[in-house]
Amino acid sequence: MLLNVLKIFIPWIFTFFVGISITPILTHYLYKHKMWKKKAGKGAGLGDKTGTPIFNELHKEKETGTPRMGGIIIWVSVLITSLVFWALGFFFPEDLTTKFDFMSRGQTWLPLFTLISASLIGLVDDLLTVSGKGTYLAGGMPLKIRLGVVSLIGLIGGWWFYSKLGVSSIAIPFDGVWEMGILIIPFFILVMLALFSSGVIDGIDGLLGGVMAYMFAAYGGIAFFQNQIDLSVFCAVIVAGILAFLWFNIPPARFYMSETGMLGLTTTLTVVAFLTGHVLILPIIAFPLFITTLSDIIQVSSKKYRGKKVFLVAPIHHHFEALGWPSYKVTMRYWIIGVVFAVIGMILALLS
Repeated sequence: MLLNVLKIFIPWIFTFFVGISITPILTHYLYKHKMWKKKAGKGAGLGDKTGTPIFNELHKEKETGTPRMGGIIIWVSVLITSLVFWALGFFFPEDLTTKFDFMSRGQTWLPLFTLISASLIGLVDDLLTVSGKGTYLAGGMPLKIRLGVVSLIGLIGGWWFYSKLGVSSIAIPFDGVWEMGILIIPFFILVMLALFSSGVIDGIDGLLGGVMAYMFAAYGGIAFFQNQIDLSVFCAVIVAGILAFLWFNIPPARFYMSETGMLGLTTTLTVVAFLTGHVLILPIIAFPLFITTLSDIIQVSSKKYRGKKVFLVAPIHHHFEALGWPSYKVTMRYWIIGVVFAVIGMILALLS
């Protein structure tokens, strides 16, 4: 038990300091090259044609002076840690070094591949955004292309689960397992798309990073008690990377996480949830993501069918900003809600 705890703690603290160490280099580059939007605001989403004038007014100054691509800190620090501990076990194969190597085919290859590939795609989107190219109000990939890319990653992930890992069932809380067969592949894609849509939670300093840290910590705890130690370590190093990012993202933010962070984290969370077998607990553990996406759907549907808005601006965290709440109050309360639901979800998973 003690060795397993150390196997989690040492890579965790290593990742945090890697993230802290690489931040000055990244910060210098981002500010030197002015890697922020050249035009403030965002267009309409989810089929809404009216745009978001209240949001654009609230954020018009920060968006054109705060760099994007802060998510690089998270996935680069995780990648460096993964490679360092793998290299120690490979080139110096002693009992201790091989024990601390958490790279394993059944638990961490797929989530690491997902994190890096999705983050690189998000990086391309960010580069298009800061250059003003693309189809967003201020640049970026078309939504259809991003949905297609996420679907492709989901297809690869679902196929890996079914064909390589032999996983074709999911746990039903307090009711055994549900055998899905090959249908687990399209189900995997749908879950990944649903989590990807929750990226609308980004937009306030520290908001997405904080809630994501709790979610990965919860699934890391579930993995640990299921004796999926390598997966638990992987979740821990992601949390450490996020904490390193948050160190510099406390208001006023030094940079935004943006697509290179959001896309990598949401797709990887899908993989982690399936690896633990407790994907049906995901709506509880990821409740802040769920309620944020739901508020967007409610807003668009109400404007389309009732001709009026439910919220001043959607997603709901911007509604509270529009009411006059300081951004840090919105963030802190989201974090509190995130902790509560992450703990509830973890307990339900461990009891079922």
